[in-house]
Amino acid sequence: MERIQALKLFVRVVDLGSFSKAAAELGIGQPAATKQVSRMEAHLGARLLHRSTQGVTPTEIGLLYYDKCKLIAHHVDEASSVAALLQTQIQGALRINTSVAFGRRVLAPLVLQFMRMNPQVQVDLNCEDRYVNMVEQGVDVAIRMGRLADSTLGSRFLGLNPWVVVASPDYLKRCGTPQSPHDLADHQALIYSTVQGDARWHFGDAVGQTQSVAVRGQLRSNNLSSLMEAARLGFGVAALPQYVAYPSMANGSLVSVLDTWQLPQQEIHAVFPSPRMVPAKVTQFIAWLQGQFGSLWWRKV
Repeated sequence: MERIQALKLFVRVVDLGSFSKAAAELGIGQPAATKQVSRMEAHLGARLLHRSTQGVTPTEIGLLYYDKCKLIAHHVDEASSVAALLQTQIQGALRINTSVAFGRRVLAPLVLQFMRMNPQVQVDLNCEDRYVNMVEQGVDVAIRMGRLADSTLGSRFLGLNPWVVVASPDYLKRCGTPQSPHDLADHQALIYSTVQGDARWHFGDAVGQTQSVAVRGQLRSNNLSSLMEAARLGFGVAALPQYVAYPSMANGSLVSVLDTWQLPQQEIHAVFPSPRMVPAKVTQFIAWLQGQFGSLWWRKV
């Protein structure tokens, strides 16, 4: 940056024919301006300016150098203008990362709505269940569930992701309906191997009582859609996010059980690489998302 400023100073000295005028324009003292140009000459090993009582004029080498410096200064100013525009306007590439189920069922429709409102944004939506290093992968926004671990990232709270215990009417007819969490020990559980304590499910009720139960079953998967389909087909009882289970609950192929007990809710966060100098496309996308996760949001997606 200092070299760029020195180039700009040299250009203005030649344009104005004066160290004092160029220094005043750039907000520095004349001695500092003179030293900068002298250092530039020493670095190049060539005299760039003729100094006289009437002012300064470029030497032959100085004139050639001036032409190049003026071109460089123009390109730097142009690049700064582009950067400032992209920082303040909702446009350009927006790389988003989230989990497979949430991305397919919830985020993708919301992203399409945002794109319709902001046609100058080009979205790269990446859905995968593994943890992604945002900086290494060049991700602008990640939607993450649960407690955040990396405090160096910027984040905004979006809402809560509630879970529900469900089974098919056929399964409940065959095996009975659990009346308390402890009854799940006698049922076939469809186990999600990523959250909710894995093979131990934790519950709380409205008056603060808690129960924790070890569950078992034939099927264990890190894919929510697979567990939901198994539950629909009567293979057992599943703990699923409301956004996954609700469509099947609405059409009657799944029924919620243990309605007076709650599984832990996950916080939903929008995460971005740094809390400083966040581009407008990121802040506006997150601000828009914050309005999408109100009460019973899973029924609206």
